[in-house]
Amino acid sequence: MMEGVALKLQFRNPTHCSSLFSSTLRHSSSPFLRCSFRRLSSPFSVSASASTARETDNLHLGPLSLGHITRPDFPILHQEVNGSKLVYLDNAATSQKPRAVLKALQNYYEAYNSNVHRGMHFLSTKATDEYELARKKVASFINARDASQIVFTRNATEAINLVAYSWGIPNLKLGDEVIITVAEHHSAIVPWQIVAQKTGAVLKIVNLGEHEVPNLKDFKEMFSTKTKLVVTHHVSNVLASVLPIEEIVGWAHRFGAKVVVDACQSVPHMVVDVQVLDADFLVASSHKMCGPTSIGFLYGKSELLSAMPPFLEPPSRFEAGTPAIGEAIGLGAAIDYLSGIGMQKIHSYEVELANYLYESLRAVPNIHIYGPAPTASVQRAALCSFNIENIHPTDIASFLDQQHGVAIRSGHHCAQPLHRALSVTASARASLYFYNTKEDVDYFIQALNDAVSFLDALR
Repeated sequence: MMEGVALKLQFRNPTHCSSLFSSTLRHSSSPFLRCSFRRLSSPFSVSASASTARETDNLHLGPLSLGHITRPDFPILHQEVNGSKLVYLDNAATSQKPRAVLKALQNYYEAYNSNVHRGMHFLSTKATDEYELARKKVASFINARDASQIVFTRNATEAINLVAYSWGIPNLKLGDEVIITVAEHHSAIVPWQIVAQKTGAVLKIVNLGEHEVPNLKDFKEMFSTKTKLVVTHHVSNVLASVLPIEEIVGWAHRFGAKVVVDACQSVPHMVVDVQVLDADFLVASSHKMCGPTSIGFLYGKSELLSAMPPFLEPPSRFEAGTPAIGEAIGLGAAIDYLSGIGMQKIHSYEVELANYLYESLRAVPNIHIYGPAPTASVQRAALCSFNIENIHPTDIASFLDQQHGVAIRSGHHCAQPLHRALSVTASARASLYFYNTKEDVDYFIQALNDAVSFLDALR
């Protein structure tokens, strides 16, 4: 049963929605198409633009930005793509990995590769110690009370499904209500649709309000004695908005409801303290925080994890078989790297980048940027999803990649219900991390203007 916005998901490849241009650009050997593009100079060249030149000059006059300081740690960023220097602006999808993480993975496989929790020999003991040390690092990073509250999963999607099947199905019954927002990632919607079908629970949907963010007034008014669970993002991967999780948790707990927080877009970018938030469950992914793919984690309060089937003691009851050992160790190395910089330092720098990106994009003609405008009291995450009138976002993304080496995302970003609420089928998204710089933004804006000029000329 469902109330509010219809959330029937129709999964499809977002590139199928693109215009004929993207396919033509990708496959055509037409000299007209190829010769009509105007290449910009390298984003690292002082002649790229007056703005870039000023930024470059500033590097020699004052301290380097965090982006300039950390870029050398990421080998992948120092390459050419399609004849241009790579400018990677798809960090909300996945982050790049520093040498420290790559070395940790290599060291595990070269020096002590073995299974964990089984053997008594040196390699197995060493692997087990490092694997469990990684769990302790995760716990410390989010300020969990105990490492046993951290369950390693393949990703955040699996973590949410673990809660849905191991807590949701046993605890929800006919007529119980689960509150989610229309802005959730598919992985935080689909499991609860299935749970609702199996248990008879009702999904209550918080729609968008002012400034294209979930309506907090409606959110608060949805709570009742029937509310048993809230599933919500911390930071939107489309809107760049930040929800007041501590406040939402307070509303839920007053009615005895539990809260699952999707922290995939917050844990990599800001200080997240699960004890301060008081969330019952929280999930995040390694690959978005400089760690390897194929591993994420679930935080859960001890009393909840202990009551969830199957048997054995948490967290091992949820980690059957051989786990992602090297990946967990790599995640631990990523946490060491981020902690060495300082999450507050990362967040402060990204707020500056976020404002710079937003204000730079606003100057592009006929653009609509989704989510709230940054103000003294409203901070945006360092990403912007946008559309430009009469130009398909996949055409923009294809042009930027093939003609300028700029990597952005296009599509619905695993958030089709949100895009329907915004009355669009897709959007383009540029997302930054602490190793990005204002020069990256400047070059992106130049390339975007070039794309718009070319694509407008085709109409």
